[in-house]
Amino acid sequence: MSIHIPPPVLAAAAFGVQVALTRKSTATRGFLLGATAVGAASVWLGLGALARFIKHDTTFDPVTPGATYLVTSGPNRLTRNPMYLGLAGMLTSFAVWRRSPRALIPVALFVVAINRMQIPGEESVLRERFGDEYESYVATTPRWLWVAPAWLARTSSPSSRSSSPQP
Repeated sequence: MSIHIPPPVLAAAAFGVQVALTRKSTATRGFLLGATAVGAASVWLGLGALARFIKHDTTFDPVTPGATYLVTSGPNRLTRNPMYLGLAGMLTSFAVWRRSPRALIPVALFVVAINRMQIPGEESVLRERFGDEYESYVATTPRWLWVAPAWLARTSSPSSRSSSPQP
């Protein structure tokens, strides 16, 4: 039996931990500007992707019935997971704003949790539903960003293992 926690709930929990870790931290104008830049890019990724899914009248949760269109445009050109990356970016933005390296720990835990518990199941469904079209997308678009550490690129999905590293 596995427990599924919706990604926004995981992000909210990570944010709660960040708040607890940064109670005594103070922001400066420079860090506020940096956090704003990271936050704006994160909002563009998440909401931009969501808008594309709405435009194509498909669900943003591929596990549920109704995923009828493989969205590969907009933010999905840059990453296969712009909504998750947007959530991680917003958490990162908060850590920058609060000038707290410790506040990056919940960001890392969020990314690892999503990467291990959420994405493999979604990728499996997308492979099944869209076949070669999805495989072409995987071959040209990284899971997170252009460069990812090897430990993040690995998955537990047997069909995604190969002798070459995953993007």
